[in-house]
Amino acid sequence: MLLDVLGIQVLLQVGPTLPLPAPFPVAEALRSVEVRMSNDGRDGFQLTFAVGHDTPIDASLVASGILEPPSRIVVSLLMGAMPEVLIDGIITDVQFSASPEPGQSTLHVTGEDLTLMMDLEEKNRTFELRPDAAIVTEILAPYMARFQIVPAITPTADIPLSTQRMPSQHGTDLAHVRHLASRNGFVFYVEPMLPGVSRAYWGPDAPTSVQPAINVGMDSHRSSEGALQGRFDALSASTPVVTVTEPNTGVEIPIPVPQLLAVPPVVRPAAPMRRTLARNTAGLSPVQAALEGFASAARGSDPVRVSGEVDGVRYRSVLRTRRLVGVRGMGLTWDGLYAVEQVTHRLQRGEYKQQFTLKRSGFISPIPVVMP
Repeated sequence: MLLDVLGIQVLLQVGPTLPLPAPFPVAEALRSVEVRMSNDGRDGFQLTFAVGHDTPIDASLVASGILEPPSRIVVSLLMGAMPEVLIDGIITDVQFSASPEPGQSTLHVTGEDLTLMMDLEEKNRTFELRPDAAIVTEILAPYMARFQIVPAITPTADIPLSTQRMPSQHGTDLAHVRHLASRNGFVFYVEPMLPGVSRAYWGPDAPTSVQPAINVGMDSHRSSEGALQGRFDALSASTPVVTVTEPNTGVEIPIPVPQLLAVPPVVRPAAPMRRTLARNTAGLSPVQAALEGFASAARGSDPVRVSGEVDGVRYRSVLRTRRLVGVRGMGLTWDGLYAVEQVTHRLQRGEYKQQFTLKRSGFISPIPVVMP
């Protein structure tokens, strides 16, 4: 146990590749934890330790190597029988603030999730006669054993002939895996499952699991801290226009974009105000061009946002991105299910706050009842 936040225990593990429970002096010096989860980009964390002559550890903590980049950090919360992992990541930055006041010196340890290790080395290589799913599996293989990552890869069947197209990588492993995901209308992320064990997901962006609802204006242990803010940004959605060029005649052929299946569903979808041109589809096959258009539409299909904050102690659950959550108390137009887009977890002694942003494609949920 590192911190006891009104009954919620914070667990810290650290190590070069296989994280182990942090030494007691390190655990005792931990003062605050901030974890940022996001659908876009990497998740990140910052840990703050009290250092000095009157604390269990001093400024030589970094010199010991235990919190030196690129050590691995796992932060978990124990709310019940099973731990909830907030972040499994790599230390990238350490800052020491020396204060003349006793007990006021601090050590800030910052890092990002495990996908950072896939983004450190650029490579040039080719993958002959392999579908995209097989390429992703091959790229991820070295990281799976080293960081205890379980793959969850959606199969693809498009095998390019060497006379037509030679799949090649020019950049980091992470950039190429994300490029292949975008080309298929997929997403890619690595998320923790258990302390020291993560899942690498490459597949459709279709969150299904529903988390406990967030209430506003109700006498509930899961009520929001203050108001929930709703916003409809009419310029954030767009309709992509996709064309391919017929190789013999040079004629541009319009390609219909598959209709998005909104998750979560809404009764009144928001109508896009903008139209965009897909500029990298001219040499693609009609199927590939349609997938590119589908991916482009998916990136800008959720103009309705709700933001706010909950008390993590009363909410009694870890709000996670890439899942659904119910909202209750904002009225018919705004109530219902949303996809969780961003969450920032902030913990210190006696306090646990979760600041969030939710999204969906329109108004009025067809599901009248959300989880309590």
